[in-house]
Amino acid sequence: MIHQLRIYEIFEHNKAAFHERFRDHALRIMRRHGFEFVALWEAKSPQRTEFVYVLAWPDEAVNVAAWTAFMADDEWKEIKRTTAARHSDLVGGIADRVLRTAGYGPPALRAIA
Repeated sequence: MIHQLRIYEIFEHNKAAFHERFRDHALRIMRRHGFEFVALWEAKSPQRTEFVYVLAWPDEAVNVAAWTAFMADDEWKEIKRTTAARHSDLVGGIADRVLRTAGYGPPALRAIA
């Protein structure tokens, strides 16, 4: 199993619209394509606001296939188009990392790895 860390820069002026789109649409469509969410957070520093989440995958091939299917999903493309037209950009930069366990650590971390 691998995990994936995603960090999105979101903007204070349309943060509510971002969360609405992710909560009401992206989660549902992503789950339809096999995404398994471990946790979701919002992080804030003086410089920026971020939306952070972790996904669990059986392996990298499943990860790549699911992201490809999600990005090609007609419903998702239409939702992105309409929300961008209404609110402008909802996401700035995106950081994406595939995480592999180091093989040691607290038992709770080994259990989800």
